[in-house]
Amino acid sequence: MRGYNDMVLRNYSYFFNFEEEFIHQDTRVWMTKNWTISFYFCALYMVLIFGGQYYMQSRPRFNLKGVLCIWNSLLAAFSIMGACRTAPELFHVLKNYGLYHSICIPSYIELDRVAGVWTWFFVLSKLPELGDTIFIVLRKQPLIFLHWYHHITVLLYSWFSYTEYTASARWFIVMNYCVHSIMYTYYALKCMGYNPSRKFAMLITTCQLCQMIIGCAINVWAAQYLQEHQPCHVSTTNIKLSIAMYFSYFVLFARFFYKSYVNRGTSKHSQSDNSIPGGYTSNKSDKIKTN
Repeated sequence: MRGYNDMVLRNYSYFFNFEEEFIHQDTRVWMTKNWTISFYFCALYMVLIFGGQYYMQSRPRFNLKGVLCIWNSLLAAFSIMGACRTAPELFHVLKNYGLYHSICIPSYIELDRVAGVWTWFFVLSKLPELGDTIFIVLRKQPLIFLHWYHHITVLLYSWFSYTEYTASARWFIVMNYCVHSIMYTYYALKCMGYNPSRKFAMLITTCQLCQMIIGCAINVWAAQYLQEHQPCHVSTTNIKLSIAMYFSYFVLFARFFYKSYVNRGTSKHSQSDNSIPGGYTSNKSDKIKTN
């Protein structure tokens, strides 16, 4: 294996203090001891969203447009920054070390402090992103299965994978950051009163579907490497959980795509323009907001 001494210098022209000071061993120890806390967060999340829906039944909806604009803008900025700080590492590995290394060697955490700290931030971000659903509940928007199922499973899987330093996760993190960069920017623009083309919304859902297909493919390759007895830092348990998760996402997003863009004339909820899974709309039939 070629050395990585000059990798960071080639990939990044500037370093923040918190990136240079990141020590991945400390975060792994903490996460290994505490990753099961994520189940308590998910339980609290379920109580709040469904209890909140019951509470809001007899009460007027909140507008929260200003707060929602700030929320989406912050998440868009965070996602853009995360994509800019993790994608160079993936591209570097693919170009210089190949597909096998990108799937099986967790150098993005162990050797690259920049990608490492933004991987840590990615995992932690799945907790505050649960707040997306609070806006749905308080604004009395439709809350569908795809939304809360996706939030819960991503949180649990991300926290669990970090404890294992799952090598293939570098793909999942970069893809998620990139899609979220576009998605939350779209939400922020809608909140601000702009009206992006419906093709923009369709593009985002298409990107989400591609993300699920690539995620499944990465897991299949990882399983093949393990069957060939090649060293691969991905557990069989993780592969099974991940491929089940990505395949279920693909089915749900494909169903959403069909109902929203292909069969709009027969879908009650498809009358809202520019809808995506989680899309913000400025009319009264606001769509759900998923991550």
